[in-house]
Amino acid sequence: MRILLLEDDPVLSDIVGDYLAEHYETDRAYTSDEASALIAQKHYDLFIFDINVPGRNGIALLRGLRGMNVTTPAILVTAYEDTARLKAGFDAGAHDYIRKPFALEELRLRIENSKRLFNIEQREKIRLGDDCLYDPDAKRIETEQGRQSLAPKEAAMLEYFLAHPGRTLSTEELVQNLWEYDQLPSDATLRSHIRRLRELIGSERITTVRGIGYRYE
Repeated sequence: MRILLLEDDPVLSDIVGDYLAEHYETDRAYTSDEASALIAQKHYDLFIFDINVPGRNGIALLRGLRGMNVTTPAILVTAYEDTARLKAGFDAGAHDYIRKPFALEELRLRIENSKRLFNIEQREKIRLGDDCLYDPDAKRIETEQGRQSLAPKEAAMLEYFLAHPGRTLSTEELVQNLWEYDQLPSDATLRSHIRRLRELIGSERITTVRGIGYRYE
């Protein structure tokens, strides 16, 4: 399970982040911009966002992510006592919250509840070759040379290929199944994702079917 913690207080971030790292894969961000950059690079199973952070607050960040169809479950952390901000947080797409100060064990109980609620569980790694594994939970490729995280669309595309091995997939089918109507990619963007996957898993595994699309072997 991979968690992104957004907390601008460095002391609290260290305390909570170190505790979470004992149980889960955990990345830390101190601002909304840092969090956005990490989300663009990696897949997360759970967000833990402090509301009061510099720049866009945690609620605004979550609202923006939901607007981009990022459905990752989110727990909000707040020091506020009023219910107006809690309502705003739930309206933005949070499913749970925890008030400061909180016990670390309480936070873990909420995380484990989220894990059950959203069926977040470890899936087996998929072997793509003699020296190539795909971790569908971490959204990364693992080889003897190291680990490479996939961008969300790259991971979605690879999983679509894996679900349809040996079948020629048209570019139209890929776009219709992996992009929202108002976010359709250019041909160059699609080719860029294909090129990146080939670099990571081997160019021979994704072949071009001229004039139609691609096939995963």
